[in-house]
Amino acid sequence: MFTLAHIENFAQDVKKSRFLAVAGPVADEAAAKAFIAAHSDASANHNCWAWRTGQAYRFSDDGEPSGTAGKPILQALDGQALDNVAVVVTRWFGGVLLGTGGLVRAYGGTASACLRAAAKVPLVTTVDAVVTLDFADLAIVQARLAALPGVRTVVETFTATGAVLTLALPEADAAAIAGMVVNLSSGRATVALPD
Repeated sequence: MFTLAHIENFAQDVKKSRFLAVAGPVADEAAAKAFIAAHSDASANHNCWAWRTGQAYRFSDDGEPSGTAGKPILQALDGQALDNVAVVVTRWFGGVLLGTGGLVRAYGGTASACLRAAAKVPLVTTVDAVVTLDFADLAIVQARLAALPGVRTVVETFTATGAVLTLALPEADAAAIAGMVVNLSSGRATVALPD
C-alpha cells in the first residue's frame, strides 16, 4: 500500500465542462473532512470526493446522478493501492450533458490522472516508543534518529535531567532502533515499546 507524498492537482476539460482534481495525504477521517472542506469550491456546480483511511472510506456524488462521481473516484484510489488519501474532483458545468457513462469516465479519469501524477511513498505501519535520556545523550540520539527513514518525533518534553521523546518508529525496525538508542547512550537511555 502507498500514500501520497504531497498534495497534487490535475485539471482537464471534457465536453466544455472543467474538471479539477486535488488529491492529498490524510491521517484519519477528521483530516479527510478538513481536506475536502479546504479544497471544495463553493462557486462550482459539483464538488465530488472520496477518501480512504484503512478500513474506513466515504464518497459523495454531490448532486450528480448516484454512482457516477464519488464511487469512480474511490475506485481510482483502490485501483492504485492507495490508503490515507482524499480526492476532491470539482466540476464547472459547461452546458453539455455527459450522461451517466460520460460522468463516470470524466470523474474517474480525472481522479486517476491526478493520482498517477502524484508522488507516492510506501505506507509504513508505525509504533510509538517512549525514550527517556540524559541531556548528554540527546544530541547524538536525535542526530542518528533524524538520519533513519520513517522515524518521526511526535512529542519532545524536557525534565530537570534530560528529555522524554515520544517517537513513531517503523514497526519492523522498532526493536533494532530501540537497541541503537540504548547503545548510543551506553545504556543510560531507556526505551519503552508497546507489547
